[in-house]
Amino acid sequence: MTHPFPTTLFKDQQFLVVGLGRNGFAAVKALLEMGARVMAWDDRQEFDRTRAHPRLTYASPSTLEGFDALILSPGIPHHLPRPHPLAALARREGIPILSDAEILYRAVRAQGSKARFVSVTGTNGKSTTTALIAHILAYAGYNVAAGGNLGPAALALPLLDDRGVYVIEMSSYMLERLDSFHADAACLLNLTPDHMERHGDMAHYAAAKAHVFDHMTAADRLIVSIDDAECRDIYEKLRARGAQPRALSLHQPADLTPTLLDLSQAQSLPGTHNMQNALAAYEICRFLGVAEEKILAGLNSFPGLPHRQEIVAHVDGVAFINDSKATNAESAAKALQSYDRVIWIAGGQAKEGGITSLTPLLNRVTKAFLIGEDASELAETLEANKVAWETCITLERAVSQAFAAAKASRTNVVLLSPACASFDQFTNFEARGSVFRDLARSLDTPAKLSAWAEGEKS
Repeated sequence: MTHPFPTTLFKDQQFLVVGLGRNGFAAVKALLEMGARVMAWDDRQEFDRTRAHPRLTYASPSTLEGFDALILSPGIPHHLPRPHPLAALARREGIPILSDAEILYRAVRAQGSKARFVSVTGTNGKSTTTALIAHILAYAGYNVAAGGNLGPAALALPLLDDRGVYVIEMSSYMLERLDSFHADAACLLNLTPDHMERHGDMAHYAAAKAHVFDHMTAADRLIVSIDDAECRDIYEKLRARGAQPRALSLHQPADLTPTLLDLSQAQSLPGTHNMQNALAAYEICRFLGVAEEKILAGLNSFPGLPHRQEIVAHVDGVAFINDSKATNAESAAKALQSYDRVIWIAGGQAKEGGITSLTPLLNRVTKAFLIGEDASELAETLEANKVAWETCITLERAVSQAFAAAKASRTNVVLLSPACASFDQFTNFEARGSVFRDLARSLDTPAKLSAWAEGEKS
């Protein structure tokens, strides 16, 4: 069962919350509801100060004397590359700098609940794995609350009783600010270069991710992919301290390998990368006591996440796949690997290196339709690899022309996996994916097709 946290849980405690986005305001709201006094601040000149409460003030203090902790929103650095001034102040004055996940854990344990915690991290796949674990647990009848880096902020989650399970997606930013947090089960899916502007190098990035296993012992379930060097190093260090991690691999002998699962009926889990996600979810759910038949049924019934290889329409035998979350070449590679032949829609604001790393997969592309400001950069790579392409600029034109090309070439998949950021044309990747979904579902509407045909002639 879920319950509200007691209104006196943090009575007489005072917190400074810096960064008033989704996580920050969720932290302010939860802390006030638990009886704390809160000071809140955001460096934006104009931020929302309309939330009023007798125990809430808006200020940037000159001292943190009397504060119990500083809670920084994930995107604000406390160390590298340069600490925020209030983080530097907290470090000088010995005030803990914590994430909202740490505060959630403290609140749950302070209330006496023995609800279990599952932590999921990695460079790629953590959102799908988090949602998959939560789906299987809910399917099996467990009381589950999922959030963190995905979905609701950690402090927006309710109080669960002893039988409940929290499934928390954890970014490297959150993991850097844990203190007493102790997961009952945790997985590290992979590590590839990411957030280097924040962490400086792979060593610091990997060290941040390794915090997911803090305080865990052989009595807990630790899962580490051993398919990249940084994860293998973490795996060996965990073994050396006696934590007994379980090795996960898609390519070599390990505790968890693809031979354990048949995902042929799991339509929302295509590709080898989803086998990795499924293996981690399978092992964690088994550890939590879910019957194997329930896990397999949960895998097969998983609906997938929006904008991550989401099947959004079938029109005249052509499947339209929304993978708008693929904002870099590495993510797009996982989608391209999942299909033998595709009509590919790509483009936007290219990351460093563009799509050159996708060269080994371009033989799967029947034809590419390019959108966005860096279409010409992507076109150079396609031209060099003798892949047919057209520049469409807009997503509307790309979808209509991709549909026509799919039918003409008898290719049954149109894949939006942009390999680029979306900010040149959309507010975010979600907006881009939503437009694609609406366009794909409109293709069987004659009026729409006629309007697009007229637009192509003009």
